[in-house]
Formats: sequence, C-alpha cells, structure tokens
Amino acid sequence: MATAHNGNHASSGSAPSHIELRIKRCDGPGQPSRVEVFRLPYRQNANVISCLQEIQRNPVTADGTKTTPVVWDCNCLEEVCGACTMVINGRVRQSCTALIDQLDQPVTLEPMTKFPLIRDLAVDRQRMFDALKKVRAWVPIDGSHDLGPGPRQSPKSQEWMYTLSTCMTCGCCLEACPQVNDNSSFMGAAAISQVRLFNNHPTGAMHKEERLRALMTEGGIQDCGKSQNCVEVCPKSIPLTTSIAEMFRATTLQAIKDWVMREVPKEH
Repeated sequence: MATAHNGNHASSGSAPSHIELRIKRCDGPGQPSRVEVFRLPYRQNANVISCLQEIQRNPVTADGTKTTPVVWDCNCLEEVCGACTMVINGRVRQSCTALIDQLDQPVTLEPMTKFPLIRDLAVDRQRMFDALKKVRAWVPIDGSHDLGPGPRQSPKSQEWMYTLSTCMTCGCCLEACPQVNDNSSFMGAAAISQVRLFNNHPTGAMHKEERLRALMTEGGIQDCGKSQNCVEVCPKSIPLTTSIAEMFRATTLQAIKDWVMREVPKEH
C-alpha cells in the first residue's frame, strides 16, 4: 500500500491541499508501460472516477507536461455495472466507490492484470462472459409469448438467491485468484456461483445437469485452489466460497450419476 504523505486525510483526519494520483499507463497491448503523476486540487467527497474525469478535462501531469487523456471504463457510477474495476493502492475494487478521503496518498491506479489490456486502465473482460455462456448462466425461455405466472419461490430462497444475482461480472474475484494465470484456463468463482444460482431456480433447474457437466470440463471447478481470495474482494459480499463448496458437491454427485447411468453396449 502506498505511503501517506502531505497530511494524508485518510490517516491523519486533516484535509490535504491536493490529490496526487500515480497512474500506470500503456498505449496498447505489447506497448511499454509508464507511470504518470497527476496533482489535482483537493475536493471533499471526491472519488477516483471524478478525479479521472478532471484529468480527462485537463490532461497535464504534475510537472506540467501535456499528455493524452487517461483511458478507463465506467458506466453506472453506483457499483452496479462492474465496468470501472481497477487496482487501487494495490487492491482490486470499484473506482466509483473508492473515495479519496478514505485512501492513502499518493493514490496508485493500475489496470487489472488477469485480463487483456486495451489501454491504460481499460481491460477486456470477455473471458468472464465466455464462461457464463459455457455454463448456460440464464433461464432459457422459448418464444416471447405470454407464459403466465412463473413458479413460486419462498421468501427464504429469494433472499439468498438475490445475493447471488447481484454479481456484476466486475472481475475482482478473478483478479485476486492465484489460479487464474497464464498457465490455467480456470473460469473463476463468478461463473461457478452463477451455476448455483440458476440451478436453484425453479425453471433454470431443468438444465441443471448441463451446467454441472460444463463445470466439470477443462477450466472448471476442479481447477479451484480454494485460496478464498475471491470472497475477500467481492464488492457485493457474495458468498463465493459457499457456492464453490456446494458446486463441488453437486458436480461430484453428477459425476457419480453419469458413471452409473452410462450407456452399456448391448450384446448381440
């Protein structure tokens, strides 16, 4: 974590005169990276995104050098879309809810490392969406005609399933996971947790076995090292380790069932 200085507000309780950001920048894949320092006037209740917007309006470094605007992703600014994930002071999190007053200065901003870099702080999270496709993380409904009311769910089931449904595919769990690396195709905790969600849905359960079999393929649940980093960094406090444990049990039972029910060649 960065060392506080200049009367750091997060540590000392006194407002600093300015905000200093050290941003790791790169012009694109395969290009050399560099660190640029920006100094902004202090504003109370500013977050990382508002600071990046200020730099975008006037992209000048702390030493007065004119530079290009910093590239980053954002959308909802309410910690719902998951687009603005980056590594802030060494911890992966959402930049829209990262308040400057609660961070040590200088504030270091870096892109996530487990995803292909697009430019500066923007990365390509396509691998997460590919994983959701692989495990069929949706409730299939044929046609657009009125199907009538859906099956009822108890308030108790709705409560814990709602928590799983808040996943915003932000990438925090993959960034923190040691099993997600260049030598592994592990899909990560987010997709595994979504299998738990849809397999417990009254309609989604009709495709339960397909999702479990998808988890048993290469890059699936067997590649989890149970480091539990994912649950520590999840901005929605989703019980990812509980989901992983339950899906380990479910895939084991499915594997046994598939072995028992395998087709035996008929004798002629």
